[in-house]
Amino acid sequence: MRQRRHRGREFIEFLKLIGAAYPAGTAIKLILDNHSAHISKETRAWLDTQPAGRFEFTFTPKDGSWLNLIEGFFSKFARSVLRHIRVTSKYELKERIMAGIDDINRYPVIHTWSYKLAEFA
Repeated sequence: MRQRRHRGREFIEFLKLIGAAYPAGTAIKLILDNHSAHISKETRAWLDTQPAGRFEFTFTPKDGSWLNLIEGFFSKFARSVLRHIRVTSKYELKERIMAGIDDINRYPVIHTWSYKLAEFA
């Protein structure tokens, strides 16, 4: 489901799709940034109509964008794939983005976390 806009109503439609994909008694836990659509009055009002515990949100810190892995990915992607390009249409932009993603998937970089929690205690 790709929306042109990202307001509360589009986010609610996304939540409805997720909710329909899981059994009614299942808790759905989401990690989100603090985008206004995620915390809007409209979103909160809709969540209030849902069974308690159905949706649980954990928000990344407002000053911790580095915790949002997808933002880091898009930042690197924009610098390496999209910098200095000119496109004539949304279609051409989409084609270039998909070609860049195909290239990334062709040569994946595996990251192995090397820190031990005890090192920080």
